[in-house]
Amino acid sequence: MQVPSVSFDSSPVGDRSLSSGELPFTLKDVRSAIPDAYFVPSTVRSLSYFFLDLGILAGLYAIAAYLDSWWFFPIFWFAQGTMFWALFVVGHDCGHGSFSKHKWLNHLVGHLSHSPILVPFHGWRISHRTHHANTGNIETDESWYPVTEAQYEQMGAAEKLMRFYLPLLAYPLYLFRRSPGKQGSHFLPESSLFKPSERNDVLVSTICWMAMVGFLGVLTVQYGWLFLVKYYLVGYAIFVVWLDLVTFLHHTEPDIPWYRGDDWYFLKGALSTIDRDYGVFNPIHHDIGTHVAHHIFSNMPHYHLKAATEAIKPVLGEYYRKSDEPIWKSFFRSYLACHFVADTGSKIYYQSPTHPLN
Repeated sequence: MQVPSVSFDSSPVGDRSLSSGELPFTLKDVRSAIPDAYFVPSTVRSLSYFFLDLGILAGLYAIAAYLDSWWFFPIFWFAQGTMFWALFVVGHDCGHGSFSKHKWLNHLVGHLSHSPILVPFHGWRISHRTHHANTGNIETDESWYPVTEAQYEQMGAAEKLMRFYLPLLAYPLYLFRRSPGKQGSHFLPESSLFKPSERNDVLVSTICWMAMVGFLGVLTVQYGWLFLVKYYLVGYAIFVVWLDLVTFLHHTEPDIPWYRGDDWYFLKGALSTIDRDYGVFNPIHHDIGTHVAHHIFSNMPHYHLKAATEAIKPVLGEYYRKSDEPIWKSFFRSYLACHFVADTGSKIYYQSPTHPLN
């Protein structure tokens, strides 16, 4: 079996050694701890997760349509939104090229996974690539990065409310407007997010997104708004909450450091994340909580991340972060404690204001 090559220059500044005065290991040290086979995607195995998710969703729709009962719809909505989130994670692998060795298949399944849940696959894939290349860098990270204290003080009450007190509904707005302080849209190829060579990809994803919106519009015209609410909109809202919750918890923790300028480099930034335990949901959403190894090696299929994590933990030592506390507890602690970082310095941490909406 031919093992794909893995570059150790995963960022603009590449890896650094102990001589930098930072980490007591290099990216090459971490990579050497992982068997080569963990980097090889299995098309059959990846497709099995995709079709399993679709099958579960089809079964849920069939049961909901057959029963057509308001006592069942709350169960359906939660399960539907959770499976929408699982389908997003399949497309997430496609976006990283870890779904299969075939680019065309990654893109096809990526669109089939993301368009039904109103995510523009290529637009998201490219911005997510930027996030991975700049994780932990206050100045260049793409999503869930902190604002400075000065920026926080300049925000109005309405903006603070949306960013800090309704964070689990932010994703649709992010697709259209990106994060605070950044310009552009995931739907427009002229956005600063994209290179000219990526224009056609972005257009294809936007067309797929519009086709899904059009399909939902046809269903609404034919069956009414209540039909759309029952069979799509509530489940979609729960999916958005799942997406925002998990991504928020990946990168928002009082003791996770953030860096500036030359003090940042790829491996140090990639370690500014944390693994979390979602209990029964771990296998349902394809172990997306196993996030540290994913940020270091985003080209690894999700089904090898748990084993890879065990392999690299002895190398990372105290630099590996994992939380076993209940998700709700982690969320509310970060929700209350993580608002902004200092205006200057590096290796800085989240702080919270005394009077949040003032």
